[in-house]
Amino acid sequence: MTKTRGSEITDKSVYVHRREFIAAAIAATGATMIVRNAEAQPAAAHGRKLATVASPLSTKEAPNSWDHITTYNNFYEFGTGKDEPARYAPRWRPRQPWTVSIEGECAKPGRLPLEDILKGETLEDRIYRHRCVEGWSMVIPWVGFPLANLIRKCEPTSRARFVEFTTLHAPQEMPGQRDDVLEWPYVEGLRMDEALHPLTILAVGVYGEVLPNQNGAPLRLVVPWKYGFKGAKSIVRMRFVEQQPTTSWMQNWPQAYGFYSNVNPSVDHPRHSQATEVRLPSLFRNLRTQLFNGYGEQVASLYTGMDLRRYY
Repeated sequence: MTKTRGSEITDKSVYVHRREFIAAAIAATGATMIVRNAEAQPAAAHGRKLATVASPLSTKEAPNSWDHITTYNNFYEFGTGKDEPARYAPRWRPRQPWTVSIEGECAKPGRLPLEDILKGETLEDRIYRHRCVEGWSMVIPWVGFPLANLIRKCEPTSRARFVEFTTLHAPQEMPGQRDDVLEWPYVEGLRMDEALHPLTILAVGVYGEVLPNQNGAPLRLVVPWKYGFKGAKSIVRMRFVEQQPTTSWMQNWPQAYGFYSNVNPSVDHPRHSQATEVRLPSLFRNLRTQLFNGYGEQVASLYTGMDLRRYY
């Protein structure tokens, strides 16, 4: 497979984003008041409710609307345009039962059905800031549970220093995988202490509803102090490894997308600054980007002594 050059991806992305932000501004005229008032959010379209409890780890910021969260997405398996996942992903039917293969340095490898993964878990509503490397952000009310809970059930060995996540590879069902924009399947990873941090969750829903396909159904990773692409979607494998995994974006464009992918306003993307951001539905970069996406008090200790410009 021939990899697409990073410059080609960025040029297309800039073009697509420009059109979409203009469209979003027009569409958001009546939605701005909804964004400001979390209690005024419209009901989800499918009504597949989840039993949840509120999380004390949630931000106090008002969430974006259901429409923003489910129609403006990065999910390259369904296309590089922000509107393409919402157009193409609903046609996809996640396989049943959904299983995750547990592999590598652990005492309890095997294939776990999603039902077993969720058994005994309390699903929490967690309102997290979500920051993307393109310069836009949202506030999203995820539904999920701590990744640490699943990791402990797998009993990783002392050699397990990283956790690697692999997502579904189904090019007949996921049209974006027929292009060579990335090497497929999509691979991401976390250092073990990052994976065990209480803020890191596996999400199965949003807005108290079952996770829509375009948001990473049925199981996705959410790490709120990192850029959004770190959140692997439609996870089918979790592997405990001793060496740092090579992620899909590192393989494609390492100068832009490092392993850690921590939100850091002082480290620019090769094509643009990360110092400010657009909070959708606004069109304007009127927010200063916060180190660790505003979660520094909780996670800065994970990186004590590290050069955050080198380990970006």
